[in-house]
Amino acid sequence: MSDEPRNSKNAEHAEHAEHAEHAEHAEHAEHAEHAEHAEHAEHGEHGEHGEAGADPAVSVVGPGDGETILLGTTRMRVLEDGSHTGHRLGMAESVLAPHTPGPPQHRHARHDEGFYVISGTVRFTVGDEDIDATAGTLVMVPPGAPHTFANTTGEPARMLSTFTPDLYVQYFRDLEELYAGGRTPTPEESRKTMSRYATEPATGSAGPRGTRS
Repeated sequence: MSDEPRNSKNAEHAEHAEHAEHAEHAEHAEHAEHAEHAEHAEHGEHGEHGEAGADPAVSVVGPGDGETILLGTTRMRVLEDGSHTGHRLGMAESVLAPHTPGPPQHRHARHDEGFYVISGTVRFTVGDEDIDATAGTLVMVPPGAPHTFANTTGEPARMLSTFTPDLYVQYFRDLEELYAGGRTPTPEESRKTMSRYATEPATGSAGPRGTRS
């Protein structure tokens, strides 16, 4: 019996298989091209507009702007109260008059606090150590570290403070109310106000000491 018909059928099957394979490859190539176009379109849209919706607002606080808080002989200007940073960061500028005492040493449990001295000299007391920070000095205080500060000199001192997160900004607003009418908060009032913001006195730690000889 001749194998010609069988071979013809096999050749036909092979041809169909080849056509099917070509069609499948073409379809995959077309899908891949569509997927690539869609990805490029998505990247282009994100690159031009960022996330869906409007861009976040940029906060600009001019030299005479910001919320002013008066704390005895310290004048504080709140530059960022956390409302523009998702409450991740607060920032304030403080001017300490000559011979301004600081609070008792204390510890923060839930935020870092940074101090950058812009002008003058600020005395930081950390445990039993005094650090006279002059202009250009940055002091970073992590949660749990005892600390306080004061201006023990005869010249004003200016510094920039950061709070991460912004938890402690509201503390200064509360404290201003205790200074109303020219009064000075009692130690108990200060402790009670601090405690609202995960802060407590550093037991056994001294406050800021006087100017060294």
